[in-house]
Amino acid sequence: MAGSTADGDDDGPGQEIRLVHSGELWVATDVETGVASQDETREVALENLDDALTLHQNEGDAIDSPEAEREVLRDLDIGPDEVEQAREETDELPAFMQ
Repeated sequence: MAGSTADGDDDGPGQEIRLVHSGELWVATDVETGVASQDETREVALENLDDALTLHQNEGDAIDSPEAEREVLRDLDIGPDEVEQAREETDELPAFMQ
């Protein structure tokens, strides 16, 4: 099952989102940017897409240095040992971190 919506307003065309049920997951994709997210429910897939679009559009704080990374991790209460352990457990970064 697939669908798409466009939320228009008086200022011009709206954002088009494609929502596809694939297996056990809902995949939400912003048509213009190609940014996508998924979850077992439509609602969470769309919420995750909102978060991903915010990061994609650099509306959030950029993590562009080791100092910025340490600050974000400190704010999230994630210690350096946890980061090191996670890096040792996997040698492949997610695509958005490469």
